Amino acid sequence: MDRLKALARLVPRIVVAVGAGALLGLAFEPHDHPWLAVAAVPLFLAALNGVSVKGGILVGAGFGITYYAVLVPWLSVIGGDAAIALAILEGLFYAVFGALASQALKHKLWMLWIPCLWVATEFATASVPFGGFPWGRLAWAFSDSPLGRLASLVGIAGLSFLIALLGVFAYAVLRRKSALSLRVVALVAGVAIVGGSSLMTLSTDGDGKTITAAMVQGNVPGKGLEFLGRARTVTKNHLNATLDLQRQVEAGTQVKPDLVIWPENSTDIDPYKDAETRADIEAAVKAVNVPILVGAVTEGPGPNERQTTGIVWDPASGPGQRYAKRHPVPFGEYIPFRDQLLPYIKRLEMVGRQTAPGVGPGLMPINGVTYGDLICFELAYDNVVSDLAKGGAQVLVVQTNNATYGGTGQPEQQFAITRMRAIETGRTVLIASTSGISGVVRPDGKVEHKSGQFVPDVYVASVPVRDGQTLATRLGGWPQWILTGLGIMGAVLALAARRRNRPVDPGTPPAATPSTEKVPV
Repeated sequence: MDRLKALARLVPRIVVAVGAGALLGLAFEPHDHPWLAVAAVPLFLAALNGVSVKGGILVGAGFGITYYAVLVPWLSVIGGDAAIALAILEGLFYAVFGALASQALKHKLWMLWIPCLWVATEFATASVPFGGFPWGRLAWAFSDSPLGRLASLVGIAGLSFLIALLGVFAYAVLRRKSALSLRVVALVAGVAIVGGSSLMTLSTDGDGKTITAAMVQGNVPGKGLEFLGRARTVTKNHLNATLDLQRQVEAGTQVKPDLVIWPENSTDIDPYKDAETRADIEAAVKAVNVPILVGAVTEGPGPNERQTTGIVWDPASGPGQRYAKRHPVPFGEYIPFRDQLLPYIKRLEMVGRQTAPGVGPGLMPINGVTYGDLICFELAYDNVVSDLAKGGAQVLVVQTNNATYGGTGQPEQQFAITRMRAIETGRTVLIASTSGISGVVRPDGKVEHKSGQFVPDVYVASVPVRDGQTLATRLGGWPQWILTGLGIMGAVLALAARRRNRPVDPGTPPAATPSTEKVPV
């Protein structure tokens, strides 16, 4: 009965947490209300304040599951069960956060521990299982806000920390038990962070050199899971769009590019082994007479394996440099525990051959400029982007294929992540998609061009070549590691304090002490 009463008392808190999770989901594209994130955090903390560890688990789970249900409903294109499973899986991370944060709130340094714990939670979601899913980081919501500029200094993890810290400040100001001095400090510090970001300006100048690139969005004959069955049509669409571009160059209505970029899956048939696909690519390359970065699915390296690649196809020497995607999507491009799951989940057969991950960063020197190639979802992974930025990439390229998720909000979310990467690295990002969104993002995150979805689009841009590194690039993963370590430290200290302060059961007799008297014999 007591347990039922305790659970009943938790219900209003869980309801508040669910509302906070929904608010946080609405902060991101395609809804794009970033400051709801700062409102969601204090609501969540209010729901956690004063609950037990077990209560924190339930409150945190309600928050996290709702958050991801609102954030990634586009996964229901694969299946409603997939969307539910992901929301529950990611919600479990916030259940752990809730358990730890409920105790950290009782510690005198709670204003530090809570945002650090948030970063630790995001780090965990971005790491496990199967390489993680870094889609729900607070920083991604602020690509169009002055606050997002801070990513050039502190990186994505550091920006998530500052956003969570603003939420903590808001909670400190509104919390009835907060001392007046604490409220004043929180208010002043919050205003300083927001005001400071508004005063920041990010340089977009190059190092005296520019390149001209053409992003080709050939479009696809349909959308959904089946469109890749028309792979030859997709390749023909990109060939024809490239030939149209060359006709404009010859007519003098378009500038001749130094490089043409085709998207991921612009050919889903191995051009090394299929004569017709190879002929289409070579026809396009010879027409424009400049290298084309082709997005191709290639066979191997092992039996029943494939790789998603970017191949530099030169008009004189043919296929040359090749980058294979390092972070294939689990259950989308490969199936973990394939032999065990396939007999029970027949739908997974649509995945086809296993996508084998590539090795090494996509650094591609082309005509004196080093391009850093990213393929689709992997631009959300810090290590992939960091390897390019630290490896000398002067311009970033994203080859992507979001046709499966067109019109669901996923392409808009990925485009926002792309913008944050431009700010973080101080690099222009050139995006080529099969069906949208293609475009150009300047080093300050400003959008020069953004295509529509499910329309052909060819855009030619002259962009700066940059060698200097942002502070965020130089710091690399250190802010994330330090903040995560502090978050874990705070949780340990809070749990230790809880153990020390636990009341002693008065019904427990005192422990016996050894007697010092001598026993007569």
